[in-house]
Amino acid sequence: AYERRFPTCPLIPMFVASDTVNEYRSEDEAIHVIERRCKLDIDAPRLLKKIAGVDYVYFVQKNSLNRRERTLHIEAYNETFSNRVIINEHCSYTVHPDNEDWTCFEQSASLDIKSFFGFESTVEKIAMKQYTSNIKKGKEIIEYYLKQLEEEGITFVPRWTPPVACKSESSTSHPRRPVSPAINIPESATKEGLSNKEILNTSSSPSEPTAGTPDDKLDADYIKRYLGDLTPMQESCLIRLRQWLQETHKGKIPKDEHILRFLRARDFNIDKAREILCQSLTWRKQHQVDYILDTWNPPQVLQDYYAGGWHHHDKDGRPLYVLRLGQMDTKGLVRALGEEALLRYVLSINEEGLRRCEENTKVFGRPISSWTCLVDLEGLNMRHLWRPGVKALLRIIEVVEANYPETLGRLLILRAPRVFPVLWTLVSPFIDDNTRKKFLIYAGNDYQGPGGLLDYIDKEIIPDFLGGECMCEVPEGGLVPKSLYRTAEELENEDIKLWTETIYQSASVFKGAPHEVLIQIVDASSVITWDFDVCKGDIVFNIFHSKRAPQPPKKDSLGAHSITSPGGNNVQLIDKVWQLGRDYSMVESPLICKEGESVQGSHVTRWPGFYILQWKFHSMPACATTNLPRVDDVLASLQVSSHKCKVMYYTEVIGSEDFRGSMTSLESSHSGFSQLSAATTSSSQSHSSSMISR
Repeated sequence: AYERRFPTCPLIPMFVASDTVNEYRSEDEAIHVIERRCKLDIDAPRLLKKIAGVDYVYFVQKNSLNRRERTLHIEAYNETFSNRVIINEHCSYTVHPDNEDWTCFEQSASLDIKSFFGFESTVEKIAMKQYTSNIKKGKEIIEYYLKQLEEEGITFVPRWTPPVACKSESSTSHPRRPVSPAINIPESATKEGLSNKEILNTSSSPSEPTAGTPDDKLDADYIKRYLGDLTPMQESCLIRLRQWLQETHKGKIPKDEHILRFLRARDFNIDKAREILCQSLTWRKQHQVDYILDTWNPPQVLQDYYAGGWHHHDKDGRPLYVLRLGQMDTKGLVRALGEEALLRYVLSINEEGLRRCEENTKVFGRPISSWTCLVDLEGLNMRHLWRPGVKALLRIIEVVEANYPETLGRLLILRAPRVFPVLWTLVSPFIDDNTRKKFLIYAGNDYQGPGGLLDYIDKEIIPDFLGGECMCEVPEGGLVPKSLYRTAEELENEDIKLWTETIYQSASVFKGAPHEVLIQIVDASSVITWDFDVCKGDIVFNIFHSKRAPQPPKKDSLGAHSITSPGGNNVQLIDKVWQLGRDYSMVESPLICKEGESVQGSHVTRWPGFYILQWKFHSMPACATTNLPRVDDVLASLQVSSHKCKVMYYTEVIGSEDFRGSMTSLESSHSGFSQLSAATTSSSQSHSSSMISR
């Protein structure tokens, strides 16, 4: 199927032609190596082609097929401008080590731009755009030719066997394995774009599992015990996403059960699942959610008046959470605590739910990945529709939906009063469609009849306030005393205090308004360290040194830029009259950081004084020699929807006498969250303080 794209491929418009340069076949037909010279019509501006003096570029591609090992390796490099630009690409199709009915696809490439008539950045953008486009179309092309083969009646290709003359000798060193069935790529696989590492299910039925551990493979016992029923394609998606996290994510890797929740929430679309999972991991890191159960104690007001708590489990073994919303004074809780405390309490409930799911999985010997929530609305009235209370509820729903997908197995809403449809109209648009399908709503005493509570909960554990015999220890709620209410100013201060317990700070970066942090160094050779995530947009990270302290920003200085950001501050320290090289100097090469990247690094100070860490909006410089729009500008405008970026950062200074160890361990490094391949860098860029890891 792969060979059919030569000498030219109608699905790749830029692939104009190809000629065979060299070809080799081994005597036993096991090895076939063919080298071609490919002619490409690159989608580049006419001006750039005119300056370069070329209409087409040529690549040399070498395909090595090993029928004995069942591998196809593809290598390519550029022939045109090879003294200015070096491009190397490697692809391979191999048999999956754990399931021989799966095909593994791997692809990697490198780009090194030495010089290109002053258009280095433009060439880099074009190359990345072209490469990304080819990756996304790769699966579509191979499936096109597989289908073409099937239409011609070719549905099976027998395994290679050694010639009769050398069969006895070869069979000793290379024993034959059973012949694989015909290739059959499921339709569900065609809905996803091709990623750097793709594992395609090429069998109509799953193969016999091999023994192994959950860390390196998924065997049948592990799936049945901890994950539940998975199709081969779903299993493949889980393996790929987990492997991507292991290669790129710097930090705690979620368990398979948690990764699986995000895949299920996006119908096993890997790109969409990866996006929301990475956003959630960044959020958990920022607010230290992993430690909330160990480090945060709910205020006494919540313990006394929040009418909710865990209560045994349902008939499916799911942990059961009971919420007496009708008996809860939502207005009083919001007035006494503020939104942040309520939100944090709900987060602790969800974290406890995850822990209980793990416990029940062990107790019942089958996967329990979600919980059941029973909401009693007896007593619900217009007081519960108080606007700030509804606003807090909507925010809580939004946060929970984004970070705890597929954790709600069933929601039982009991004794819904007439006012309930009003509340439902307000909150239902914020609830995911898949989650809404899990809602069961009972009016009055309908829950006591057929299809009611007894279908989901054992009679022995139905709470007493619902007519059961089990004493429920959930607080009864009631009105919060007004003496516990606090003013808006007090709540605002408390909210800030609650969420700034994290060591990370948030900042907004605008076009023309960078965010800057001042660090005073008394002793030379101190080490400034940083750790930041780019949550939105692309930024440039700089480090400057000044012998004199900058003036603190005026109160109205930010107003001039119309900067208002409740989600992060913006501080500018470098005075506009300061000149680079006279008033302050750059001590590290600028580092361009893409959206979704996590960057850690350090700088050993050479002089005492004032160091300024700067996060600046990344925008391409305008072209001074022509009025034509630059390709960089066009691409940047497509990628950044607004002139606003967000970063989450932490900085620390380590004294020279306290620092021990290798400096390379602290050098700046990024891991891509929103992209599969790491950003390319020009060879002229300084690598003294940055390294990129895949």
